[in-house]
Amino acid sequence: MSVKGTNEEHSNDKRPFRASSDQIREFASNALTAAGTAVEAAQSVANALAETSLRGVDSHGIRLLLHYIKAVQGGRINPNPKLAFTKTGLSTGIVDGDNGFGHHASYFAIDRAVEIAEACGLGGVSVMNSSHFGAAGSYALRAASRGYVGLGFCNSDAFVLAHDGLHSFHGTNPIAFAAPVPGKEPFLLDMATSVVPWNRVQDYLMEGLPLPPDVTVDSSGEPTIDPALSEALLPLGGMLYGHKGAGLASMIEVLCAIMTGSPYCSTLPAMKGPDFSTPRRMGHFFLAIDYRRFVSPQIYEAGMHAYLRDLRSQPSKPGKKVMAPGDREWLVQETRRRLGIPVMRQLRMELDHLADILSIQRIHYDE
Repeated sequence: MSVKGTNEEHSNDKRPFRASSDQIREFASNALTAAGTAVEAAQSVANALAETSLRGVDSHGIRLLLHYIKAVQGGRINPNPKLAFTKTGLSTGIVDGDNGFGHHASYFAIDRAVEIAEACGLGGVSVMNSSHFGAAGSYALRAASRGYVGLGFCNSDAFVLAHDGLHSFHGTNPIAFAAPVPGKEPFLLDMATSVVPWNRVQDYLMEGLPLPPDVTVDSSGEPTIDPALSEALLPLGGMLYGHKGAGLASMIEVLCAIMTGSPYCSTLPAMKGPDFSTPRRMGHFFLAIDYRRFVSPQIYEAGMHAYLRDLRSQPSKPGKKVMAPGDREWLVQETRRRLGIPVMRQLRMELDHLADILSIQRIHYDE
């Protein structure tokens, strides 16, 4: 596992500005409402962006606000959606997102899944007519914070090279799994089925940094470390073993596109445009599980603590430490609560410009 997009280590000339998660949340909410988004939807997006930035997932944090404003203003995203929930069985349901923000529809959907799981033990809820929902972990964590195991999935447009292919086909198609750990932060797995998410490549491009090897390919399908030349991401496993990531991406297409009647990867309107007026009609899928239906709370708690303790105590390489899924995010979160969320200079300039255009107050940074 790795910290996704953290900016703590930079040379002095690129030292970031810092803002609290509350400042980030308030600014995002104000910007979205100024752009015409309904308050409840704006707050859902702002909450997801602030919490994601706080966990160190900068690729899906506050930097996405600029894109979301563009999507609202272009007409791609309905700024005032009427979410509709239809229960389709004892433990299943469907949310129609009304082409609004994916964050808003996804929080709504996982809340319905938890309610169903409380009654039935398992709650499965799909979302149709949605849009980009940010970091999948936000919704799995919502379930875990309420004492349930949570899973979240989403497909996306073609960013990822088909294994042994020449062109992109699948999306980054994330998987999120969160489980409660009584008295501790949850167990959290939040990963793309590509080597990295596309937004991470944009982070490297914005910061003028070369990519690690075996992450992207250029227009001829050859590996490149230049983010400006990157045309497609590699599936999890890279050039040699990408069939594993491609297989997981295919599974998510079934859950999120085929089982919701939504467009699948290569038929989705591209996130990066140029069309920002056509709704993307994306699909998501969420599952909430009441672990108490399978094991007593005492056995679950003892087993979870024992497993994680054993995992973290495994011998490690010099200078390294074996971590459980989520450990890095919680360490970054602790640091950022204390020091603030880093915002690189280029992003600050863009957010300041956005504030001026929308006639809202700029973020006040600690410099």
